[in-house]
Amino acid sequence: MATPDFIHAIRASAGHQLLWLPGITAIVFDDEGRVLLGRRTDTRKWSVIGGIPDPGEQPAACAVREVFEETAVRCVAERVVLVQALSPVTYPNGDVCQFMDITFRCRAVGGEARVNDDESLEVAWFEVDALPELNEFGVHRIKQALSDAPTWFDPAAFG
Repeated sequence: MATPDFIHAIRASAGHQLLWLPGITAIVFDDEGRVLLGRRTDTRKWSVIGGIPDPGEQPAACAVREVFEETAVRCVAERVVLVQALSPVTYPNGDVCQFMDITFRCRAVGGEARVNDDESLEVAWFEVDALPELNEFGVHRIKQALSDAPTWFDPAAFG
């Protein structure tokens, strides 16, 4: 995901220290039940679609915007399928971030899937039983989006 300008501004004064940030993931299905994926330019691997909301942007609006920006597919967010604090990530430049991911199940309503920005090498629809190699992050979110189970979250540990 490209780094938003507001993060660059924060980094100018915060340096490389840990930033706690919202992250949005969109699991998009078409009318045939296929899932939309993009092959990222930074890792060259297939991935689910996602990004960082702009300040004040609603999470569902971010999901819809990110899908369109990256894939030219128009979608609607149908429900929250997962909320999860992720482990901190250290980027090659030394920046450290930790994301609170909110994953939405989305339904495609228009557009033609194609590379629509510089973040993807390829964009394609996949049958859920014929996915390309995908990390556990993506696989878990797709499974949750396919399920009718309540929103997934890591249960609070009290003790």
